[in-house]
Amino acid sequence: MEWYLTVLKKYAVFSGRARRKEYWMFALFNIIASFILGMVDGVLGTAILGIIYSLAVLIPSIAVAVRRLHDTDRSGWWLLIGFIPLIGWVVLLVFTLLDSKEDNRFGPNPKLGEA
Repeated sequence: MEWYLTVLKKYAVFSGRARRKEYWMFALFNIIASFILGMVDGVLGTAILGIIYSLAVLIPSIAVAVRRLHDTDRSGWWLLIGFIPLIGWVVLLVFTLLDSKEDNRFGPNPKLGEA
């Protein structure tokens, strides 16, 4: 939950870097929340809760993805490769799974700060 709240506190921060753990814990919590809200929406016969949640986390999701790309020493513009069918999603998946081991042009390694 701490990682999810960290991303929400950096709501629209597109600068800096995000560790793999921060990115993937946020993604995991979003999947769980979406599943639960989908079940509630199914019981209520609406889709409003899922839509509201999706809109609420849209900007933080983009921001943490950009910061994750920065951690792998790539520009946030690489996020646009996701618009290429199939190949784009695979490339983004690989980029988000890569580890960062050194400082780069986007800042110091966030892993070293948590020793």
